[in-house]
Amino acid sequence: MTVGDFIVQRLRDWGVKQVFAYPGDGINGIVAAFGKADNDPAFIQTRHEEMAAFAAVGYAKFSDEVGVCLATSGPGAIHLLNGLYDAKLDHVPVVAIVGQTARTAQGGSYQQEVDLHSLFRDVASFLVDVTVPEQLPNALDRAMRTAAADRAPAVLIIPNDVQEQDYEPPKHEFKYIPSSPPSRPSSCVVPANDEVRRAAEVLNTGEKVAILIGQGARGAAAEVREVADLLGAGVAKALLGKDVLPDDLPYVTGSIGLLGTRPSYEMMRDCDRLLIVGSNFPYSQFLPEYGKARGVQIDVDGRSIGMRYPTEVNLVGDARETLRALIPLLERKNDRSWRQTIEKNTKRWWEVVERQAHAPADPVNPMLIVSELSKRLPANAIVTADSGSATNWYARLLRIHGNVRSSLSGTLATMGCAVPYALGAAFAKPSQPLIALVGDGAMQMNGMAELLTLRHHNIRCVVCVFHNNDLNQVTWELRAMGGAPKFEVSQELPDVSYAAYARSIGLQGIEVDSPDQLGPAWETALASDGTVVLDVRCDPNVPPIPPHATFDQIKDMTEAVLRGDPDAWDVLRRGLTTKIQELLP
Repeated sequence: MTVGDFIVQRLRDWGVKQVFAYPGDGINGIVAAFGKADNDPAFIQTRHEEMAAFAAVGYAKFSDEVGVCLATSGPGAIHLLNGLYDAKLDHVPVVAIVGQTARTAQGGSYQQEVDLHSLFRDVASFLVDVTVPEQLPNALDRAMRTAAADRAPAVLIIPNDVQEQDYEPPKHEFKYIPSSPPSRPSSCVVPANDEVRRAAEVLNTGEKVAILIGQGARGAAAEVREVADLLGAGVAKALLGKDVLPDDLPYVTGSIGLLGTRPSYEMMRDCDRLLIVGSNFPYSQFLPEYGKARGVQIDVDGRSIGMRYPTEVNLVGDARETLRALIPLLERKNDRSWRQTIEKNTKRWWEVVERQAHAPADPVNPMLIVSELSKRLPANAIVTADSGSATNWYARLLRIHGNVRSSLSGTLATMGCAVPYALGAAFAKPSQPLIALVGDGAMQMNGMAELLTLRHHNIRCVVCVFHNNDLNQVTWELRAMGGAPKFEVSQELPDVSYAAYARSIGLQGIEVDSPDQLGPAWETALASDGTVVLDVRCDPNVPPIPPHATFDQIKDMTEAVLRGDPDAWDVLRRGLTTKIQELLP
């Protein structure tokens, strides 16, 4: 048995079903071992190492297991980096196994020799070189355990000559390190009783309680609902927690922040108590003014607690178990006027965004794309969203219901993640419908290539392209934040038919260039048993105006238009049409 053979076997022992990878001679010994492994675990070849890392992130997000990716030395290792940072910032467990030049050549400026420790030092929670076979299995086991425990990337660097050596287990001798069989130890941290009682006192004495949840509350959805019911509270969702509670609950106000909703903004503005559960939402300007609300925060990671809002009680513990300890101490609020206000505001919000989605545009309003999907979204679907203006419409208009899961690059906000996320999700939940919401910039960046991977594995997925020939999010950021007009050389994209490209590689492609085609197109795409590209030509000049846009933002955008923006009149017309929907009765 070679070291490469042992690595593949140990991954199998850990229950790893697939490794997302791209081959190269720096990992020849491991690739050869996969060739003898009878597809257990499977070697899933992506089109690029960055996509392998993204796919591992997507797998981990939707499976709650460790995602594993593999890349060669030098350029392959470098390509992994963006996906690993995505894992780090979104707290996702990923193990990356990386090749390195042979030990005999290291330090000699050999081809593809890169200082991988310097490269990965900041991103990896665990980082080790395997230079002799006896370091295994401990090094691999620690990588898997650390990734799971820290919910972070772990990186194993293995020179290619080591991979081909005969495997020798560690000896029962001085300076050899053994390892235990693969296991996932379970632990449940609960804060001290007196701290829980202090939290209950803060929440019980409030009259207007707001709850903010993030992805850390996913396992505590039932408990969050019970707390909200007892306290008559509303619940806002950070973007990574969008799928924790469904949007058909009348007190769920939707997303928060620049991409958020008006009822979330108003609830935070007016509350006198704030309970944060499993969220590290960074934008404190969208939380209550300092000193206006007393706060309680619950998070399993003590490093993330008490750093976004001056919370009075900070409970370091598992969200579900901490809430279970808190619930018996909470007093039911008989005055439901605060809750009624929240529900009224939320109901009106959904009416407003539906009117906005149906406002005229040329040719299709991008808001309508997500609005029509929401009406047809399967109750067990998985939705991935890319970074760009499509994120605005995903955040505000996608109505989660049933057991729908969804995610995006919430913290790194990197482009190009939605299609490889969907690839990873397909292996995590193979029977569930997949939808990827992708801007045309991200699609040109890497989504078109990764369609080949979806086709190769016969994956059922709808890839919906917001086709506006513009790097639209940056265009709007230039206008709203810098007061600068659209710079066409920077922002315009070369036009291409994504549906025609899909058909050229044997997939189904559907073009949509009028609003009345959109609903039937979604129905056709969702009924398909393979990968479908839904190519929707939409209007780049429908502004993603926050419902709580500041005076400075509006002033900057107006100045940008007056400075000679090439789409000036369309921008003004679409902006006025969109904003006026909020003023209608």
